[in-house]
Amino acid sequence: MLQCLLHGLLLRIIEAVCIGWFTAECIIRFLVSRDKCEFVRRPLNVIDLLAITPYYISVAMTVLTGENSQLQRAGVTLRVLRMMRIFWVIKLARHFLGLQTLGLTLRRCYREMVMLLVFICVAMAIFSALAQLLEHGLDLEAGNEDYASIPAACWWVIISMTTVGYGDMYPITVPGRMLGGLCVVSGIVLLALPITFIYHSFVQCYHELKFRSARVTRSLSAEFIN
Repeated sequence: MLQCLLHGLLLRIIEAVCIGWFTAECIIRFLVSRDKCEFVRRPLNVIDLLAITPYYISVAMTVLTGENSQLQRAGVTLRVLRMMRIFWVIKLARHFLGLQTLGLTLRRCYREMVMLLVFICVAMAIFSALAQLLEHGLDLEAGNEDYASIPAACWWVIISMTTVGYGDMYPITVPGRMLGGLCVVSGIVLLALPITFIYHSFVQCYHELKFRSARVTRSLSAEFIN
């Protein structure tokens, strides 16, 4: 019991130190920025704020409601705010070229991404309706209960199209299995169509950011030498 308490206390101390460091960093960058409005509008700075704020709100609610109070244990809002701490991971984008490349690629290829989502949604609507009909709609008494409705069949369609195949749902009739094979092949084709454009954009963004980073490094080195 004492070991668990010490472990929890150590984790809280580490969390407080990290939050204090991130808070000081954010405040200093805000103070030294030339355009305060532009600083607030930047996505990475908004992510920093979202990553820091839940800790202070959690501390404030703990002080106001008590550590072991029933209100805090049932507080859904507090749990959601604590889950928002995963935005800390996105802070790595400031120092990792790969995440910067991914963000820039998604920004430039949003049309291709929307097109991919449209392809998947259309195929999901078609295959889920057919799967529900073949597996459950034709024989209501002996039908497959996993496909009792079209929304339930959508889960099987998206898992099959992405070739994940959890195995929690699968067709048992011959027409349903034939439809499943067609769904898998169609998913491979539909997912492969926009990937080429996204891949070329990713390579271009990577070389662009790499060249920009190298140029900034050379300029800083020249300033340091001078």
